[in-house]
Amino acid sequence: MSNPEQLLASFDAKIAEAKQRGDRMQAEMATVSVSERSQDGQIAVKVNHLGNLVGLEIGHAVREKANLADEILRTVHRAQSRLAGAVQAGMPSIAGTETMNELVEQLHREFPEPEPQGFVDGGHAAPANDGSRFVVEEELPSQPKPKPPRPAPEAGTDDDYFSDGDYLR
Repeated sequence: MSNPEQLLASFDAKIAEAKQRGDRMQAEMATVSVSERSQDGQIAVKVNHLGNLVGLEIGHAVREKANLADEILRTVHRAQSRLAGAVQAGMPSIAGTETMNELVEQLHREFPEPEPQGFVDGGHAAPANDGSRFVVEEELPSQPKPKPPRPAPEAGTDDDYFSDGDYLR
């Protein structure tokens, strides 16, 4: 068996090497970010390696748009969905390892590709983008009036037991 001091020294060296690799990975990861522009180019966003919004620029032409918030969120989601590729490109120290594969899978789960613009689940047409987000109550179809309750059976005519003869009347 080896000398206990040699085992401890070997163990300390492995710990120092693992810490060094972890620090290098952390430094590489901190440099990863993704920038994205809206389709009209008036909104620019930047997300960091965690998917957090760290930069936002809004052009003057769209500041009064009714759906500005939706357009910003759509742009952020597109940027977040590109994080997995940015991590693969920006972290060469773990390229091709199981750690990289797990990290990329996690990013794909966390930030999936956004649905195409105008897509509505169920295949129906997308709602008109007129800036209104709520349906006015007058536009809702009126609910049918409930049926009146069934009158109580007369005394002596209990049809639950078919005592009057055949059940097919």
